[in-house]
Amino acid sequence: MSTFGVTSSGWVNITDLEKDGWGEIIGCVNPQSWAALGIGLSIGLSVVGAAWGILLTGASLVGASVKSPRIRSKNLISIIFCEAVAIYGVIMSIILISKYGSGGDPDVQTCNDISADMYFAGYGIFWAGVTVGLSNLFCGVCVGVTGSGCALAHAQQESMFVKMLIVEIFGSALGLFGVIVGIIMSTDTAFP
Repeated sequence: MSTFGVTSSGWVNITDLEKDGWGEIIGCVNPQSWAALGIGLSIGLSVVGAAWGILLTGASLVGASVKSPRIRSKNLISIIFCEAVAIYGVIMSIILISKYGSGGDPDVQTCNDISADMYFAGYGIFWAGVTVGLSNLFCGVCVGVTGSGCALAHAQQESMFVKMLIVEIFGSALGLFGVIVGIIMSTDTAFP
C-alpha cells in the first residue's frame, strides 16, 4: 500500500519516480536537515557578503589613501559596517540553533513518522536562514560599493565623507531588516 508516494515500508519507492516525482523525495528529507541547512546558509552567506564588501571597500580605500593619506583612519568605518554584516549572521545562527533542539528524534524511523510540527519547524528555520543569509549577502555588497565610493569621494573632497556615510548607514540597515524578518519568521518554529 502506498500513501502519498511513500511505500508501506515508509520510504519513497525509487522505481516509481516518474509517477511520484521529486517532490516525494524532497518531502521525505528529515526536517532537521532542512533546519541545519538554513542555519549554515544564514552564517555562510552573511560571511560571504561581509568578505565581498570588505574586498570592494578595502581595495578602494588602499588605492585612494595613496593619493590622500588623511582618509585612512576615517574610512575604516566602512570596513566596520561590512564586518557588522557577518556579525548579524552569527547572531541569527545562534538564535536559530537554539530552536534546533538537541538533535534527531529517535521516534522518526520512516517518512510517515514525520509530524506536521516537525515540517513547520524545519522549513521555518530553513527559510529564516535563507532570508537572513541572502539579505546580508546583498547588504555586504551594498555597503562595500558605497564604502568604495565614500573612500574615493573623500579622497577628492573632504566634505563628502559625512554625506556618503549617511548613505552607507542606510545600506547597512538592509542587513538589520533581514535579521528582523528572520526573527519574525522563526518566532513559532521549534522542534517538538
